[in-house]
Amino acid sequence: MTRIVPGNASMEAAPLSITSPSAPTPGWWRDPRAQPLALVGALLIASGFVHLVVWGIRGGAWEGPVTWRKPILFGISTGLTSLSLGWIWSKLPRRRWDDPLAACTAWALLVEVALIDLQCWRGVASHFNRATPFDSFLYDAMGGLILLVTLLAVDLTVRLFRTPADLPPDMLAAARGGLVLLVVSCGLGIWASVHGDLQVARGLPPEVIGVAGVPKFPHGAVIHALQWLPMLAWGARHAGLSPRLRMSFVSAAIAGSVLVLSYAVVQTLAGRSRFEAPLPMAALLGAGGLLLIVPNITVAAILVWKR
Repeated sequence: MTRIVPGNASMEAAPLSITSPSAPTPGWWRDPRAQPLALVGALLIASGFVHLVVWGIRGGAWEGPVTWRKPILFGISTGLTSLSLGWIWSKLPRRRWDDPLAACTAWALLVEVALIDLQCWRGVASHFNRATPFDSFLYDAMGGLILLVTLLAVDLTVRLFRTPADLPPDMLAAARGGLVLLVVSCGLGIWASVHGDLQVARGLPPEVIGVAGVPKFPHGAVIHALQWLPMLAWGARHAGLSPRLRMSFVSAAIAGSVLVLSYAVVQTLAGRSRFEAPLPMAALLGAGGLLLIVPNITVAAILVWKR
C-alpha cells in the first residue's frame, strides 16, 4: 500500500506502515520459574478440598493433634503460598539459578504437605511427634523443608526490594509487604516448633505459652498477606482509582496487617488466648482491622457499583 505525501512540486509515494495488534501478554504461570510453583499450588489446593470432603464423610473433631483439619488447612494455605511465590518469581529479572531454586521451593512445599497428610492417614500427630524414630524423622524433615522455603523466601524478598520488578508502584508495595509478612510468619512458625519441642522435653503441652497463649496464632495471623495485599491492589486498579489513592489503600492495609500481627504476638507472649484482650490490645486489634477492612470494602463497593 502507498500513501500520498504532499511535497513542494510533486507527489511521492511512501510505504504505509501497518501495525499488527500486539499479542496478549502471557499469564505469569507460563514463566518457567513459576510453572512448578503454579502446578504444585493447584495440586495442594485440590488436595485440601479433597480432604475437606473426606472429613465431611468420615467426620471427627476439628481441633486436636490428629484431625483432618491439618490436611485441609495446610493443603489450601500452602497451595496459595506456592501460587503467590510463583507469581513473585515471574515478575523478577531472570537470574542464573532461578529455575532450579523455584523447582526446589515447589518440591519442598509439596513434600512438606504430603508428610502432614501421611501422618494424618496413619492416625498419628504430624507435629511434636517423636513417639518413634520414624515419626521423629518425618517431623524433623518437615522442619527442614520449611526452613529451606523460608530462606528462599528471604532471598526473594531481598531481590524484590533491590531489583526492578515488572509491577506498578502500588502492586510492588503490596508484594513487598506481603513477602515481608510471609517471612516473619514463617520465622514465627519455626519459633513455635522450637518452643513446642522444648515444652515436650519438659513434659509440658507443646502448643501453649503461659496460661493460654497460642504460638500458632501469630504464625498464622498474617501469613496470607501475600494474597490479600496484591488482591487489594488489583481490585483498586480495576475499580479505576487513581495511582495515589491505590497506594494509600495498599499502605493502609499493610499498616493494618502489621497491627494485627503485633496484637497476635503480644497476646501470645502474655499467655493470653486469642481474643481475651485488655482494652488497649482490643483497640490495637480494632485499629488494625479497620485499616484492613475499610480499603477492601471501599474497593469492593466501587467494583460492584461499576458493574
